[in-house]
Amino acid sequence: CPDESVDWATTQNLMIEGDNLEVLKLLQKSYSGKVKLIYIDPPYNTGSAFEHYDDGVEHSLWLSLIQDRLEILARLMTQDGAIFVQIDDNEGSYLRVLMDEVFGRFNFVATFIWRKVDSPNDNKVFITPDHEYIICFARNKEKVFLRRKDDPSLLDAYGQRDEQGRLYRDRLLKKNGKNSMREDRPSMFFPMIAPDGSEVYPIHDDGKEARWSMAMKSIEELKISGDLIWKNRGTEKAPKWIPYTREYAPDVPQRPYPTIWSDLHTTRQAKAHQKEVLPDVPLFDTPKPEPLIQRILDMTTNPGDLVLDS
Repeated sequence: CPDESVDWATTQNLMIEGDNLEVLKLLQKSYSGKVKLIYIDPPYNTGSAFEHYDDGVEHSLWLSLIQDRLEILARLMTQDGAIFVQIDDNEGSYLRVLMDEVFGRFNFVATFIWRKVDSPNDNKVFITPDHEYIICFARNKEKVFLRRKDDPSLLDAYGQRDEQGRLYRDRLLKKNGKNSMREDRPSMFFPMIAPDGSEVYPIHDDGKEARWSMAMKSIEELKISGDLIWKNRGTEKAPKWIPYTREYAPDVPQRPYPTIWSDLHTTRQAKAHQKEVLPDVPLFDTPKPEPLIQRILDMTTNPGDLVLDS
């Protein structure tokens, strides 16, 4: 509609009004295999009647409507792309099985849990629904792009610096905890030669035979790189040599994202934010907080990637 548009000749923006299934079919012509991230928040089929859509259709019809759209969305995704679908318990389990069928069960990434409530709920019910699910699938799990979470606090574990100023820590070469016994990995029970020429075996403090955390080949590589460290935990006359591996702090400290998201804004905070940015617009019952969407964008995209919410 040129007459109703702004900067018709130069804009890169396009608004299409219509049923989203028909629009998705249209988008395939230009965007097949080009969308890096898809986030959708479909009707949960709770049985409610909202102002703008009916959220209470027959179960098999709901599945059919979602399937038609998921099949097109799959064709729009890049090979390293991901799709996140937000849902609750009403259809969550059925949606997961349907996505197994559309995307392939082996392309399942995770089901994230978002805590949507941070205040007392209606005490008339027996159980309060405090969370929702976000089901994530990859187009191709072997190629999917998923970024880790920046976490500078990881550097706190590295309490020493070498001559070059690099942070490091020394970790016991002996395996501790689960699967740390000799019988768990017999090939990793062998003697190492200490600086005084004595043989050292991995032995737990209770005298039971343990195992090293690395194979002999990897330990030889540590020797060559200078990252095998021996420390005398005894005395000069009665030495007790213990081997350690030197581990340097990562240049960019990161950790994987957890599957339980209880650190994000809730529905209550999202509503308060909506009042702030859209004071003249009636409140929406189930807004999603910006930090939740930002996390998904941070996990899966780089600047310039195409993102779709259909």
